[in-house]
Amino acid sequence: MAKKRRRKTKSTRTASEVIDTLPPAELDVLSCVWRESPVTARRIREMILKQRPMAHGSVVTLLTRLEAKGLVTKDKGPVGKAFLFRPLKKPEAVQKKLVREMITNVFGGDTGAMVCAALDANAPTVDEIASIQTALNASKKKAKKTRRRA
Repeated sequence: MAKKRRRKTKSTRTASEVIDTLPPAELDVLSCVWRESPVTARRIREMILKQRPMAHGSVVTLLTRLEAKGLVTKDKGPVGKAFLFRPLKKPEAVQKKLVREMITNVFGGDTGAMVCAALDANAPTVDEIASIQTALNASKKKAKKTRRRA
């Protein structure tokens, strides 16, 4: 008796599950879409050329995968055959997840060590310092409220 083949159904995965499975190359392409939306595959290739040189077809393949995962969408461009890609998810969720993993895996859960390393590695601008200070003040208020409850 012949075995029956089961058809694979498209799994319904949450956004965080999709983000968990993003390979570094897809993440690089997605970050370009976040930075410069709407953007063509050609422009993405130019943006990541120094850190990740790849052929145009490879960029298109990665964009197709991101589209299948529900992270980007494409529209026909105004001229020629080029498509314009736009993000469907905001970068904050992905950024928070990756930073959380980095704090846990690289810094042993020490957020302060990660912040110090980030500041040492890439000196912030005056505007960035103001933004960091605002975030620190908000975190300080949250920490005080949490300690009072405990």
